Parts: sequence; structure tokens; C-alpha cells
Amino acid sequence: MAGHGTEEHPHGADRLCEAGDRVYSRAVRRGRVSRLDAEPVPCLLDLALLHPDPDDMAWLVPTSPQEVMTRLLHGLYDEVSASRQRMGSAVAAFEWYAGLGGPAPGTVAGEGVAIRVLDGASRIQAALDEATEACTTEVLTVQPGGIRREHELSEGLHRAIALRGRGVRMRDLYNHVARHGQGLLNYLELMGDAVEARTLDEVIDRLILFDRTVAFIPANADRTMALELRHPALVGYLGTVFERLWRLAAPLTAPLPDTRIDGVSHREQSIAALLAEGHQDAVIAERLGISVRTCRAHIARLSETLGAASRTQLGVRIAQVGLDVPLGADAVQPSGSTIPERPMR
Repeated sequence: MAGHGTEEHPHGADRLCEAGDRVYSRAVRRGRVSRLDAEPVPCLLDLALLHPDPDDMAWLVPTSPQEVMTRLLHGLYDEVSASRQRMGSAVAAFEWYAGLGGPAPGTVAGEGVAIRVLDGASRIQAALDEATEACTTEVLTVQPGGIRREHELSEGLHRAIALRGRGVRMRDLYNHVARHGQGLLNYLELMGDAVEARTLDEVIDRLILFDRTVAFIPANADRTMALELRHPALVGYLGTVFERLWRLAAPLTAPLPDTRIDGVSHREQSIAALLAEGHQDAVIAERLGISVRTCRAHIARLSETLGAASRTQLGVRIAQVGLDVPLGADAVQPSGSTIPERPMR
């Protein structure tokens, strides 16, 4: 039956066929369906969305939607983590080649400069201005860190307005903590539907992508160097990473998803997952865009909620209650940044 289901229903649990959707929906509403009703959709058994009723083998009961969602998110989390690692390896390799010197470093025949190292804030801003002027369709950005300060958002506001006037669409990804900044909310209200923003517990380091043709990423940790990427494979890869993060992120105007345990906030659950990975308080605070003091206050509340008397006991309790896996499939943000807060503001 597994082979038959795979041939006629080549899909995953996140995109059920029409017949599978009808039968699974009926099973969730009624609590079970007969084996006879499920015969046309063996994909539901292949995907473990239905399983035999132990009390009556003539019937099948559904796997809960919550369990299916958790399974899918875990799979996406693994994919994004693997993509982040591959991206880091690719950037490190090309940066090494770019530093070898010689004529036209990073040049690919017929494509111009595929990778360029920008040294200094003035060169970085000049390259961003050039890419902004040439942009005609979309700008994608990832903005790590905490609350956006108003003066940072207003610095390039005229560029953002010019892009909006040309019909350019802008999509921005932030940490969840950025939701608490009034400056960002004011900026989005001013820009209207030209800009869409979403948030995640964690994002990758700064990324700015223009028209899927040129991308800017950090090149060191002190904000003095950046890489300008124009190789189609690298730019396409970064676009794919952004789209996967975007699909997992929550719209800025939507509430954050509920956590799995009463009394544990969304941020505390994110902190619990990072503690389980062995990170220190300062690293956790940087990755979530909060202060170390705020991070430690959340850890103290988490310990109280889980009844942990020590840091070691807290780690055990986090694993016992299942908080060692992030609620969503957030990508990991490396430390450091080289690109200004926004190219347009």
C-alpha cells in the first residue's frame, strides 16, 4: 500500500491532495474514519496522518493536527540549519579566494565581479546606494538585533520613499523583540503596503538583497567590511534562505504563536531552547536582541515556573518538558554585523 500511495499521491503532509484533505478533515471532525473510506487515499497512512484504532481495527484514527504541525516544523528547522551551515562555508571559501590577490579577484568569465570585498563604511554605503538606484522590483532584508532606534530608521527614509514611488516592494525580517519599538511601527505606517515586516525568535545576520541579483552580507565582526555578491548561484541561495525564514516568521501585526506550556512565555521558550544548546547568557541575549539583564530575568522566571533550584536542574527540566526544541524553525544568527541597519533609512 505504501508504494501505491507514493505513486498516486506524491506529496507531503503540508500539501495534501484533494481527496486526502477531505478524508483527513472528516477524521479530525469525527474522531475516526473507516478503513473503507480511507482506501482511496493511502497517502494518509504513508504520512502517518491516520493509524489503526486499537479498539477496532476496522477504523482509523487521525494524528492530531498539533502533532503533525510540530513534526513539520522540526523538519523545516533542520533544513534551515543545514542551509545556514552551507551558506557560512560558501562565504568563508569565497572570502579566502578573494584575499589571494592577483588580477580581477572573484571574476567569473562573462559575469563581471561575482564577489567583492567592501572595506569601510563609505564604500559599503556607496555600493548600497548604487544597488538601491538600480533596484526596480523588490528589496529583501534581514535585520538582526533588538528595537530599531528612530534615528536609524529615518536616516535613509528618502530612499525608501523613492523606492516606493517606483513601485518597489520591500520585505523585512526582524527579531520578535523589534515589535516593541514604536519607531518601527511608525515607519511601517508611513510606508503603507510598500513594506511588509515579519518577526522570528532569531534571524541570520544582516542580509540585503536587491532584485535577486545583488546581495550584501557581513564580512567581519566590527562593522567595517561587507561582501557584495553577484554570482547567480550565491544570490539565489540567499534568496531561498530568506524565503524559508519568511514562511516561518509571524507578521508584525499578528500575535505570536502560543507556547507549549502554561506560564512559559514565547521568549522564555526561545531562551530555554538556547540554554539546552549550551549557550551562555550573553550569547543568548545577543541572538534574541535583548540585554543580558533582561535575559537573566527571563531565566529566573523560567526556573521558578519549572521548579528548578539550580542551572543544572533547569537544564534537566527543560529537556523533560520538551522545551529544548524551538517552537518555530528559526535560523541561527551569527554574531557581528557590517551592514548599516537599513540600506534605505
